[in-house]
Amino acid sequence: MKLAKTIMLAGLLAGGLACGGYNSKSTATTPAAAGTMPTVSQLAPSSMTAGSASFVLTVNGTNFAANAVINWNGAAQSTTHVSANQMTAAIPAASVATAGMVTVTVTNPGTAGGMYGGGTLAETSNSMTFTVN
Repeated sequence: MKLAKTIMLAGLLAGGLACGGYNSKSTATTPAAAGTMPTVSQLAPSSMTAGSASFVLTVNGTNFAANAVINWNGAAQSTTHVSANQMTAAIPAASVATAGMVTVTVTNPGTAGGMYGGGTLAETSNSMTFTVN
């Protein structure tokens, strides 16, 4: 009977190891989920004259997180969250010193996951073009 118990125990252990079993040093993580995608629908103003002074850009849209940022040609700006539908950023005079087209987007940052991963990914809105004449 003792031999039968030993064989049964060995079989259970082998089966558990073959199925992956428990590993306290497991590095498996849950991938991050998609975050909330912001959208940009309007810029105010939508253009400036080259050489103008610094100004406040208002971005209207949807799904702006409280810690979202406005990006000016991909560079995050100092941003004020007004509501889930409006944000503002102070744009320095150097950013409108020369004529050209500027891409404006909004990024909702991701959230950190727990011990085993998870969280959400950062999401960046559609882009709108700001014109420096």
